[in-house]
Amino acid sequence: MLPLVALVGRPNVGKSTIFNALTRTRDALVHDQPGVTRDRNYGVCRLDEDNHFLVVDTGGIAEEEEGLAGATTRQARAAAAEADLILFVVDAREGTSAMDDEILAWLRKLSRPTLLLINKIDGTDEDTVRSEFARYGFSEMLTVSAAHRQGLDDLMDEVIQRLPEEGSGEELDNDPDRIRIAFVGRPNVGKSTLVNRILGEERMIASDVPGTTRDSIAVDLERDGREYRLIDTAGLRRRSRVDEVVEKFSVVKTMQSIEQCQVAVLMLDATEGVTDQDATVLGAVLDAGRALVIAINKWDGLTEYQREQAETMLSLRLGFVPWAESVRISAKHGSGLRELFRAVHRAHESANKTFTTSEVNKALEMAYETNPPPTIRGHVSKLRYVHPAGANPPTFIVHGTRLKELQESYKRYLENFFRKRFKLIGTPVSFIFREGTNPYEGKKNVLTERQVKAKRRLMKHVKGK
Repeated sequence: MLPLVALVGRPNVGKSTIFNALTRTRDALVHDQPGVTRDRNYGVCRLDEDNHFLVVDTGGIAEEEEGLAGATTRQARAAAAEADLILFVVDAREGTSAMDDEILAWLRKLSRPTLLLINKIDGTDEDTVRSEFARYGFSEMLTVSAAHRQGLDDLMDEVIQRLPEEGSGEELDNDPDRIRIAFVGRPNVGKSTLVNRILGEERMIASDVPGTTRDSIAVDLERDGREYRLIDTAGLRRRSRVDEVVEKFSVVKTMQSIEQCQVAVLMLDATEGVTDQDATVLGAVLDAGRALVIAINKWDGLTEYQREQAETMLSLRLGFVPWAESVRISAKHGSGLRELFRAVHRAHESANKTFTTSEVNKALEMAYETNPPPTIRGHVSKLRYVHPAGANPPTFIVHGTRLKELQESYKRYLENFFRKRFKLIGTPVSFIFREGTNPYEGKKNVLTERQVKAKRRLMKHVKGK
């Protein structure tokens, strides 16, 4: 268990910038707009092989107790309550405030080790700033400028001295056996609610307000003896509707999460069917080549007639991904979770299945004999041999001649044949076609002197007749 350091303060004092500076990442969204961070975001600060600790970035604590601001405040307080050391972050340029006074009073009631961290010290008189914050009664005040990495070395030295050897935080490990699952979809389909239900706690902020989640938050989980990494992502919309800069950054983080996951769970709203926005998200998953499970949420709230209509609509709109399993769930009540994880396991196993060259060549031979390629302008494409080229998704390289003329319908036939042959469920299958090169292409056949004389005799003989 690693020691845990929590960054706490009011909105827009630079907590996310400090988090990125300490972890040497860009995991936290940073923007001048207050209230960008909402959920707890964990990362690791590594100083050397022996000294490293967990850092948790929190949203700004506000006066409101209701709505998104209240939920963000509860998340920040939960992070502070479990921390081994709290960094109380304040703004050097704005000075003390009534909100800072309230946060400090709450921190003193919490009775956790706390350091005062004055950020944005660049461009200010440090002595004047220190004298202003002296009324908070801290024996030591640390001054930094996270944006310019000023004072961070002193900060980390002080943190290391105050942290216990064993802490309360769990580091996100890089175990290759851990299944990475990204929950994706358009805004307000229940992704955060589902992750909270799986974890059994209010780990993510769930709200009826679309776009509540902005960062991609990863949480490790052990369930039924297997280990997972759950990634809650921001909702994706069509590019034409993305206006705010913060939302654009959220889209980038979501796309990165899709690329890095092993299985993408696409969440749909059963009450609304498959919308154009859902098709946009599905396209992003297919472009990344990730294993796919479709989770149809809010299924428990439909009548029998509505379910029949929803089934018909799903079969029509999702007909181009028949290989993806769909599961009916209720994120709010937790129904269908066992079936969802079973589908995730099948998709993960199929996406990472290994093949031998002999078995894929036998499959190609059977596919060729069962249905040969069609004749194009008097020529037939020849599929000579195939070999596996990778996993997630399963990729095969086919060698032959005239493969550029191979029709898309026949490529889909090969994909479906391999999928059925090897029982690949929930994963796309990729084929790469490579033609053999002609060793004599571009080379001129130069006749020898003897061949030239023989050609002349032949032409003379033909003309004489």
